[in-house]
Amino acid sequence: IHLATENEQYLSELPEQAGYFKETRIVEFIFHLSEKWHLDQSTRYQAVELLERFMIKQVEQMCDGRGNPKGRDQGQRSSWSCVRDQIASTFVLRLVSCVQLASKLSLHYSRVTSDTALKFLQSLKYSYTKQELLESELAVLNTLHFHINVSTPLAYVELLLEVLGYNGCLLPVKPLHQICVQLLDFCYLTRETIYETLLKIAIENSTPSKLQIAKFLTVKEDFMLLAVGVISAGVFILSPRHWEQVVEHLNCITGITPQSILEFSYALVKCIVGSSTP
Repeated sequence: IHLATENEQYLSELPEQAGYFKETRIVEFIFHLSEKWHLDQSTRYQAVELLERFMIKQVEQMCDGRGNPKGRDQGQRSSWSCVRDQIASTFVLRLVSCVQLASKLSLHYSRVTSDTALKFLQSLKYSYTKQELLESELAVLNTLHFHINVSTPLAYVELLLEVLGYNGCLLPVKPLHQICVQLLDFCYLTRETIYETLLKIAIENSTPSKLQIAKFLTVKEDFMLLAVGVISAGVFILSPRHWEQVVEHLNCITGITPQSILEFSYALVKCIVGSSTP
C-alpha cells in the first residue's frame, strides 16, 4: 500500500521532462560504474532515478515560470545553448555524486568513498578536488531537499514477488528473481524501444500523435506497471504454465488489468526476441 501510494503521488506530480535523463548512454554509464565499484543491484537503479530527478530540478531552476531560460535578454548567446553548456560542464561530476549518494543509502557495506570517486574522475582527465566532490553531493541533496531515498522499480518487483509467494504461487523464487533483475536492466537500457512498442499496441496505431505521446508519459514512469510487466514476462519465460495464474494474482494485488499486464509483457518479450511473432 505504501509503494502504491508513493507511486501514485509521483505520477500525479510528474514533470513534463520526466525521462529526459534516462537515455541509454546515461543508464549504461551508471550501470558500468556500479559494476566497477561492486555496488548492489538496487544502487544502480537508485542512482539513475536520483540523477533524473536532480537534473530536472536543475533545469527548472535555470528557467523562468514559462519554461524559458533565465537571463535570455541579457545579451547572452543562444539561451538554450547556455543552459546546455552549464549542465554539460558538471554532468559527469553530478552523475558520480548520485552514484555515491545511492551507495550510501544501500543496506550493504559497499560505499563509494571520496578517494574512489576522485580516482575515477581523474582517470577521465577531470581535476576535481575533494572539496568540489563534497560540494557536488551537497548540491544534489539541496536541490532535492534531501528527499533522496526514493523507491526503485526493483523494490516493487521484490515486494510483489514476496506477496505472490505469500498468496501461494509456487514459483522458482531464486531463478525468477534473477531473471526479473535481468529484465529490469533490459527495460532501463532499451526504455524508448519498449515503450514505443507498448504505445503502438495500446493505441493500435503505428503513428501516435503528440497528444497521445504526452499522455503516455505517466505510463512510462509508472513503477508498479513496470514491476508487474517484468514479473509477468519473467514467469512467461521461466515457467509458462504458471503465467495465467500469476497475471491473475498481479491483477488482484495491484489493480492493474490483465490486458495492461499482457500488453507490457508482449512489448518486452517482442523487444527481447526482435520479432512480432506472438
